Amino acid sequence: MTRFEHKFASPLPVQAGGVVIVGAGLAGLFTALKLAPLPVTVVSVARFGEGASSLWAQAGVAAALAEGDSPEAHAADTILAGAGIVDENIALGMAREARERVEDLLRYGVPFDKDLEGHLSLGHEAAHRRRRILHVKGDTAGRAIMAALTEAVRRTKSITVLEGYAARDLVLRDGHVAGLELAQVDGSPFARNLTLAARAVVLATGGAGQIFAITTNPREARGDGIAIAARAGAVIADAEFVQFHPTAINIGRDPAPLATEALRGEGAVLINGRGERFMRAIHADAELGPRDVVARCVYREVTSGRGAFLDCRALGPTLPAHFPTVFAACREAGIDPTREPIPVAPAAHYHMGGILTDAQGRSTIDGLWVCGEVASTGAHGANRLASNSLLEAVVFGARVAHDIAGYASHAATAPLMADAPAIVTVSRRNEEAEQTLRHTMQSHAGVIRDEGSLIEALGVIGTLEQEAKGDPRLVNMLTTAKLIAAAALARKESRGAHFRSDYPQASEALAHRSFLTLSQAEAIVREAVQSHRPAPRRRAALHA
Repeated sequence: MTRFEHKFASPLPVQAGGVVIVGAGLAGLFTALKLAPLPVTVVSVARFGEGASSLWAQAGVAAALAEGDSPEAHAADTILAGAGIVDENIALGMAREARERVEDLLRYGVPFDKDLEGHLSLGHEAAHRRRRILHVKGDTAGRAIMAALTEAVRRTKSITVLEGYAARDLVLRDGHVAGLELAQVDGSPFARNLTLAARAVVLATGGAGQIFAITTNPREARGDGIAIAARAGAVIADAEFVQFHPTAINIGRDPAPLATEALRGEGAVLINGRGERFMRAIHADAELGPRDVVARCVYREVTSGRGAFLDCRALGPTLPAHFPTVFAACREAGIDPTREPIPVAPAAHYHMGGILTDAQGRSTIDGLWVCGEVASTGAHGANRLASNSLLEAVVFGARVAHDIAGYASHAATAPLMADAPAIVTVSRRNEEAEQTLRHTMQSHAGVIRDEGSLIEALGVIGTLEQEAKGDPRLVNMLTTAKLIAAAALARKESRGAHFRSDYPQASEALAHRSFLTLSQAEAIVREAVQSHRPAPRRRAALHA
């Protein structure tokens, strides 16, 4: 984990072979729409309009639109939440572009909530010092935004969507992206492989929550994009910083339903099984403290046996109408949140780390751009501010599109080249390996970590890598998990969402971002495993 200057891509003109965007969530679709009329191929693992983490977003889009608010104030809140390692220029630029991107979303038909006079309604969420969150029906922003963009994409003739394929690896030629290898994901043991020729690839593959046993992320959020880029030599930044949402609804579902932060913004409180409001003794903002602080407190209540609950009873009969997604999830589990507290637990929710990019979304590989959760732009630092993720997706989606279009001499829809069918072994053994990985990361590299647990996690990952044959998506999960655990081991302090019980304080000397390549992560693993390998026992002398 080192500090150094990075050489970002100086893109070559985008020639025939076109632009390929991997991922059909908010970042991918917004980028594709902004590239129109340039021909674009969007690769979607799931059926188009399904499977993206953006669909699950209950909060909204943060934007300084209210009288008395400003982009500078929004950036200041972002920097404060990021615990000392936010790129301040990136945060300010993102906040300043928020109004324009919100206007884009309105033009695409996103029905943000409005008051009786027709003005945009602005909600309050944790660590924002102003009301600046745009919602849709309280807790359906992600689904509403995705519905509007999906329909806009269907109307845009320059966008071709390729469903049911996952990216396997980048194709490089002389250090520049030349294409993308894809694998069919229809569940058949004989997967059809494809190679897309491309001079520009945009990774917008989303997060990595499914690497952990308890997550709010959909099944598709397995860290594929990070692994693909890392194998190609891209620099990965801030991999250790995984945000755990403090109030996933604890009813045993995978993924776990989310009790949005907006509930706490409207007056819901956290209590334990004794009925005690435990957050008031921990942070001045109580339930509206930074997510990492609240998540650790909830984690301690749960692991102590006292349990943690979100008490929404003060919201009364307005809750079903204002928060229909939360209400429906509770009712499906037999809970009436208007009459009883909701059981909650921390869940992997958002990865602040990812593929390092510059302000235009360029990675350190020529021809590779990145946006959305898979990117690490520097906007979030060690702890993402609530509702900044959807904003970052559209801000950087627009920037990536502008940057690619500026280099596009001419382009065509990416041609398909079918490879020979490959046998993809998704065996019971691989499924068991995936569950072992997820439970190991949850218990050893989750909300609270230490050196011993991280080294043990890396040992498990190494063993599973030797066994993971024929399943590229499991290999990707293991690669991204290794990057997260290695970066967490290297950062010997606690900062934001990264908490080390053996180094519980922040270190001023480490108040900077982290950067590593896959080869550097593997060197960290080798050193750690060797240094903690027990010394061989001497054999006792034999006596006659």
